[in-house]
Amino acid sequence: MLLLALTAFVLVLTWLYFKQESLLFFPQRLPADYQFDLPGVTEKRIPVDGATLSALHFRQAHAKGLIFFLHGNGGSLQNWLTSTEFYQRNGYDLFMIDYRGYGKSSGKISSEAQLHADVLAAWKHVEKEYAGRKRVIYGRSLGTGLATALASRLTTGDASLLVLVSPYASLQQIAAEQYPWVPGFIMRYPMRTDRWLPNVEIPTLILHGERDEMIPVLHAKKLEALKPDAEVTILPDAGHHDIHMYPEYIETLEKRLRRL
Repeated sequence: MLLLALTAFVLVLTWLYFKQESLLFFPQRLPADYQFDLPGVTEKRIPVDGATLSALHFRQAHAKGLIFFLHGNGGSLQNWLTSTEFYQRNGYDLFMIDYRGYGKSSGKISSEAQLHADVLAAWKHVEKEYAGRKRVIYGRSLGTGLATALASRLTTGDASLLVLVSPYASLQQIAAEQYPWVPGFIMRYPMRTDRWLPNVEIPTLILHGERDEMIPVLHAKKLEALKPDAEVTILPDAGHHDIHMYPEYIETLEKRLRRL
């Protein structure tokens, strides 16, 4: 009986190791001929190793700079960019990518290193166009780890601000909290924001909902302790999916952009 139980446990861990993409990523696929219909927004194609990323670029006259946006683990550009009003009001262009297998991006995610390489390729694709202007790296949920890793490679001359909305200390810690019986070495996507953030030189703003049911607010507080000079705003009534709907979120972000 013990041998049977041990065998079953090993089989479950093996499945988790090789199939964890299905537990982490929830992409919405879009047809190859899908057309994004937002004024001022153009679709870009970014070649990366073994795939092509789909990206949306919103431009406006006399923009102050760029917001480089890395979205969460579900959906696609279709539902992550539904309006450009915020960017118009604040005078910033926007560049947002779909990860491999999301939207019209080809390929599929197969490793954390691949994700970081794709983000870096997308950043290099657009950032030179904004030399001499403000460049903001913005991550939401899954995108916060990717944004932090990217920012840790840059200096204050490369980017002006890192914004983390609903961040995690690490996906490894999230897994440990939800599945304490799973050993840490099983995680192929540890996403160690807690290791990258102390190496970030650029100013950092963290926003998190007190009622976040997916990533507990304790993660934001842990990151604050690792980077004491970060500005942290906790929204008492906000959860994970609705944080952007609260006036305090908009006001805090707009106030910080104005200070740039």
